[in-house]
Amino acid sequence: MYKSYSMELAGRTLTVDIGRVGAQANGAALMHYGDTTVLSTCTASQKPRDGIDFFPLSVEYEERMYAVGKFPGGFKKREARPSDNAILTDRVIDRPMRPLFPKDYRNDVLLDNLVLSVDQECSPELLAMLGSSLATCLSDVPFDGPCASTQIGMIGNEFIINPSNAENAISDLQLTVASTKDKVIMIEAGANEIPDDIMIEAIYKAHEVNQQIIGFFNSIVAECGKPKHEYVSYAIPEELFQRIREIVPPEEMEEAVFTDDKQKREERVAALTERLEEAFKDEEETLAMLPDAIYQYEKKTVRKMILKDRKRPDGRAINEIRTLEAEVDVLPRVHGSSLFRRGQTQIMNITTLAPLSEVQKVDGLDEYETEKRYLHQYNFPGYSVGEAKASRGPGRREIGHGALAERALIPVLPSVEEFPYAIRSVSETMESNGSTSMASTCASCMSLMAAGVPLKKMVGGISCGLVTGETDDDYVVLTDIQGLEDFFGDMDFKVTGTHEGITAIQMDIKIHGLTRPIVEEAIRRTHEARNFIMDGVMSAAIPAPRTELSPYAPKIITMQIDPEKIGDVIGKQGKVINGIIDETGAKIDIDDDGTVSISGIDRNALEKAKKIIESIVNDVEPGQIMEGTVVRLMNFGAFVQLAPNKDGMVHISKLSDRRVNSVEDVVEIGDKVTVKVLEIDRMGRINLTMRPQDLK
Repeated sequence: MYKSYSMELAGRTLTVDIGRVGAQANGAALMHYGDTTVLSTCTASQKPRDGIDFFPLSVEYEERMYAVGKFPGGFKKREARPSDNAILTDRVIDRPMRPLFPKDYRNDVLLDNLVLSVDQECSPELLAMLGSSLATCLSDVPFDGPCASTQIGMIGNEFIINPSNAENAISDLQLTVASTKDKVIMIEAGANEIPDDIMIEAIYKAHEVNQQIIGFFNSIVAECGKPKHEYVSYAIPEELFQRIREIVPPEEMEEAVFTDDKQKREERVAALTERLEEAFKDEEETLAMLPDAIYQYEKKTVRKMILKDRKRPDGRAINEIRTLEAEVDVLPRVHGSSLFRRGQTQIMNITTLAPLSEVQKVDGLDEYETEKRYLHQYNFPGYSVGEAKASRGPGRREIGHGALAERALIPVLPSVEEFPYAIRSVSETMESNGSTSMASTCASCMSLMAAGVPLKKMVGGISCGLVTGETDDDYVVLTDIQGLEDFFGDMDFKVTGTHEGITAIQMDIKIHGLTRPIVEEAIRRTHEARNFIMDGVMSAAIPAPRTELSPYAPKIITMQIDPEKIGDVIGKQGKVINGIIDETGAKIDIDDDGTVSISGIDRNALEKAKKIIESIVNDVEPGQIMEGTVVRLMNFGAFVQLAPNKDGMVHISKLSDRRVNSVEDVVEIGDKVTVKVLEIDRMGRINLTMRPQDLK
């Protein structure tokens, strides 16, 4: 027997079935919103995993193509690796929930979300976020929830709660906010230059809705929830910290971490670690806890320096940005390139332009997004942090950082009509010490402008960090966090935008939420910082998009033809279009609506291909002067090809202004000639002349 619960949410019914399926999971909830259905489960191992110093949480969002009545693509017709959308959904579920588990919990936990049915009016991603929270709260796994998530769109000046896919397609805002009963715990946004005050209003509109959902969840948990199980704590004993402090006094740890050079800091901490390992070499149990204990000691030292002494490890002021450098055209041959450095974080970005036929096809559950014209991809090799780690392809972090930088630039990209290109931007991490995703945004913007992409405005990005004390009003917001402040701090608040407004936000935290004053200060700080970056090094490197493309970039000409003439251009078995391609070297793509895209490096070749296509699709009219090729000779005249499958005949009497005894005396097969259309007879035959007096 199962129980069903419902509430009205943004004009639709949210229904939760408990006990209907998934009974052997620690917690399960079958979620329904409109006709969208997702099964969310929480499962934990019975024992902690040995030999780890972190909480092993995994999140899966499993898309099934049957949910939208489609076969999967590919040869096997079976879902394979997760899509980018699935990976991004995994991340947006993980980020608000991870801080609510005990930090010293070492049991494996899996949050699995199976998409069973999709209604384009109701987001399955949102339902998975809600279901993961509820399933965990219902389980016996220790969790300080529930948390809830709401999506906000904006059409005109009106906020839309949990917008449909169709509404999202025309919305100026795609915002997701997760909250606990008191505070905001996660923000993810893409926006069309939304002003700071409007963004803050939207965030707290979502926060209000989340409180209704949390109340609904609490009522379900009160009836159906399991008691939380006891677990083995892996917290470091205070006695060990005391012994460590006796060997390495706090002032010595402060001196070790106080430097702006990451490698120097690591060397100093490594030296202290060796001393402690020597001191505890005969205590096997203590040695096993030592790495985590040293990490915690270093963390407490850094947090105390920032919070109590207002002293950052590299000596900067609280709102100071690290040293900035920027340049473009760092690579020959590529279509656009840039190099952006902020302290010890450095990104090289490369832009590649291609015809629209190269757009990425999207095979997913969203019927509105079937292709992507702009791609931003991010790579994070081991050498960027001094590690001997071979690349195994992009992981969830790489997918997430690439998507954030991609979202940041989309609002300022030119339309297809203004710039008929597919665009790929790749960020290569050369060096990393904090917030490479925001460096990627800056580098990508400059690289696109260097490639001649006519961006509407410049976009910059920066991240703010946070260190909190015992009370809500005891905190320090840090502008431009480096790696150490990210690792040991409580927040990574990334914001991108133009001078006028925000284009993207991604907020991760390690605590149980942020108060409104912290959110408002972080948004204000990032606005000031990104303006400083754009007005300083970015504008100095390249103040505006170039008006000409690289000589190595493809040139594209577009033209419109009558869709009924597409077959004439293609020809039987593609003979005509392949002939044009062979003759000119141009690449030609034709859409069903008659849009023809001609691309290649040599513009003269493109113009030639365009002229040939025009000659095919345009009707021949008497009086037209045209160019053609002699293709056949007869005793009575010469046949001239005006276009593929379109020949005319010049009578021997019309070959010259003088008497011609033999056609071969004037022309040969293969000659390029200029002719004038005299008439088109009743049978559609085209009669031409080459006489000079007729061509005037």
